[in-house]
Amino acid sequence: MTTQALFREDAYLTRCDATVAAVTPDGILLDKTVFYPLGGGQAGDAGMLTLGDGSPIAIADTRKAKFEGASPDDALHVPAPGQEAQLARLQPGASVVAEIDWARRYRHMRLHTATHLLCAVLPYPVDGCSITADYARIDLVTSEPIERAFVETRLAELVGGGHRVSTEWITDEEMAARPELVRTMSVKPPVGFGRVRLLRIDEIDLQPCGGTHVGNTSEIGLLRVTKIEKKTARTRRLVMELQ
Repeated sequence: MTTQALFREDAYLTRCDATVAAVTPDGILLDKTVFYPLGGGQAGDAGMLTLGDGSPIAIADTRKAKFEGASPDDALHVPAPGQEAQLARLQPGASVVAEIDWARRYRHMRLHTATHLLCAVLPYPVDGCSITADYARIDLVTSEPIERAFVETRLAELVGGGHRVSTEWITDEEMAARPELVRTMSVKPPVGFGRVRLLRIDEIDLQPCGGTHVGNTSEIGLLRVTKIEKKTARTRRLVMELQ
């Protein structure tokens, strides 16, 4: 089966009713979910599954399923340790309420969108990134010096501009015809499934991305560049945090 990834169409959904499709040693598979699985540099969601009798199962992480035949949207909800009794009673077909840790997710959304703004401020190829609730790290392919004050000023201008953020889809063929859209060197957009999801920030950025984002740049708030360092002779690493 293929999990219905509700977050792809609405990143602001915090909960959903779902049915357990499978319980595996690696996690719980649902027929639909609001939990984003680790991927594209963005951390997986945490939260709670609530069983029909009210029993909670704490979810510590969400990962993409790796078993044979799994689809790109099949997500395994990884339980926190010490919940063996609840898990022993969980069977395929059971109804649950899946609810994310919204405060944590919203920080992911704000910081992930901020990395797209950074790509506009510093238009270099991206050679790796990591988005967590505490910081966003991005590695850029350049040997040019980067000034912290310039980056923070430009980011503040783009955040304050209140630019709309939206998603759209193009076909695999359209994606192949527009290689200039791809900014990342280490993570390629998923093709072979018929369509590719793009993130558009009005007047600023357009590139493939499957992550969760805010609906307007003004939601990001104040950003602080906490680190700029030379990672290799050809790359510079920047770390941003929310103020």
